Amino acid sequence: MVTRHARPGVLRRALAAGVKGFVPKSTPSEKLAEVIRAVVSGARYVDPEIAASALTGTDCPLTGRELDVLRATTEHDTLARTAAELHLAPGTVRNYVSAAIAKLGVSGRHQAAQKAWEEGWI
Repeated sequence: MVTRHARPGVLRRALAAGVKGFVPKSTPSEKLAEVIRAVVSGARYVDPEIAASALTGTDCPLTGRELDVLRATTEHDTLARTAAELHLAPGTVRNYVSAAIAKLGVSGRHQAAQKAWEEGWI
């Protein structure tokens, strides 16, 4: 997999899906050819910097319910729809979203969901 999203969470999802090679888009063509040949021969290759980043990544600071709410917000355009799907009051959903935003140090629910996705938490 050649990707511009060379982040630990993306790596974990790719490996879980059975990807045998994972490199960033910035990989030089000579190295990319080498990786492709290795993967075709049955080897596995993960860019060392991405692998190190994945191994030293931070633990998820969010609760399970905060993750559920962020996951649901990616599927709905309003918090009311998210609340309906999760069978929660809209104010409760707002509280979970606000807590996630504060813990992740971002400015909005979409950024919180994006960060959680990039880290592989959702």
